[in-house]
Amino acid sequence: MDQLTLLNDRIISRVNINLSEFDFDTEGFVKDALDHEKMLKFYAFYGITSQHPIFFDFKHSNIAGSYFLGKCQVSRSTIYKSDIRGDELKRAGDKIRSAKNIPLVEDERIVIRDSLLYKTLVHSNSHNLENPEEFSIHNTISAHHANIHGSTMEGCFLGAFSTVDLMNLHSCIVGEFAYVQAGELFHRKIDPGTVWIRHPNFEFKYRFEKGILDNFVGVNASHQPRGLIYDFVKEREHDYEKLFDVMNLEPYEAPQTSAVNRYAVIKGKTRIGENVLVAQRAFLDNAIMGDGSNAQENTYIVDSTLEGLNITAHGGKVINALMGHGTFVGFNSFLNGKPEAMIEIGERCIVMPHTIIDPEVSIRIPAEHLIWGFIRSEEDIEAHTISLDDLAEVRDTLRIGKMVFSGKGSIFLDVFRKRISNILLQNGARFHKGENRGHAQDDQNISFNLIQPYATGKYMGLYPSIRIEP
Repeated sequence: MDQLTLLNDRIISRVNINLSEFDFDTEGFVKDALDHEKMLKFYAFYGITSQHPIFFDFKHSNIAGSYFLGKCQVSRSTIYKSDIRGDELKRAGDKIRSAKNIPLVEDERIVIRDSLLYKTLVHSNSHNLENPEEFSIHNTISAHHANIHGSTMEGCFLGAFSTVDLMNLHSCIVGEFAYVQAGELFHRKIDPGTVWIRHPNFEFKYRFEKGILDNFVGVNASHQPRGLIYDFVKEREHDYEKLFDVMNLEPYEAPQTSAVNRYAVIKGKTRIGENVLVAQRAFLDNAIMGDGSNAQENTYIVDSTLEGLNITAHGGKVINALMGHGTFVGFNSFLNGKPEAMIEIGERCIVMPHTIIDPEVSIRIPAEHLIWGFIRSEEDIEAHTISLDDLAEVRDTLRIGKMVFSGKGSIFLDVFRKRISNILLQNGARFHKGENRGHAQDDQNISFNLIQPYATGKYMGLYPSIRIEP
């Protein structure tokens, strides 16, 4: 294990140097999170389809239990049980509208170097205009169940269940359960439980009270997670590990227009409609997935009904709930209904990223509302929702409870609706008579190839350097 220890020590030193102004030491997180014996147990795997160009280059790394799709390069890094999803990488010839329509001269690649990504999702829709042919993650450590969604980063630490979305970060610390979409940040520390969206025409900001947040997502002195959300995920880890014990699994029977990934967990009386995408590491148990719905990576749909065209974004959890047609559930949200306290959310609602709904009695939120923050009772709904029509009328500053919105509500809704429409289109929810193909159709026939580490000897714990090309 000497080489693996040296690898992780080097990553720690590189990240610490970038974060030295914060007097922040990542060593405790790495030493407490990584179990070297487990890093020998799980194979890595990469997917090949006729729809996605491939190029995989793995050097001097451990990539235990991780999944790769699209063009990916990993060097001098530890990628543990992570999803590196390159199915929306830009292609040679694509034009970037905000960069004078200059076409790319080569395919974009995800490049991960000198980094440790622990049970992290990386999604490839990069918004870095300075280097559009490389989606880079350098000198960065991310903790349990973080989302790196279209965000390049250098010299950062991401806390457990945090999300960075469509932006670039340099030498930043993002606290646990924080969501940030703010263009570009340099040398910033984002407090835990912050939900922050910054746009030229609007800004949304909310922060969970520490006492509430600690109950759901807290961390100890070594930044290891605890709390109700972590316990929920931890209790179901064994179901995923069983997938790595069997090389060939019978595919889940779904309609011909839908895709259920081989590395998703499907349990109970689950029903899959047409044009449905169930991504790797999604967890469905007694779930009804209406036509055009999707369960993205690390989502949990348990004892719930999604009526159709529903989006459950990366890490979202929907339990004992009825989700109306066209409703969006944002990153890492936790909708924790119970049999005796169901959650009902009306049509075309937008559940903001990192929202927690944990009711003591059944609650219902009407159609076409924006939903955020922490909701436990009917009384909380008034302080944590607003109708989309009322939000569209906002021109200056709106304060509701601890949420502050400034700018033009109509532009906020227009941007959000366009993003939802694009997600549905990309995921194949609008597929009809051969038109509007997306991931639900293109991901049906993926070939998986496996890689395993050295089990003994000088390179024990590392994976062999290997390049895979068409």
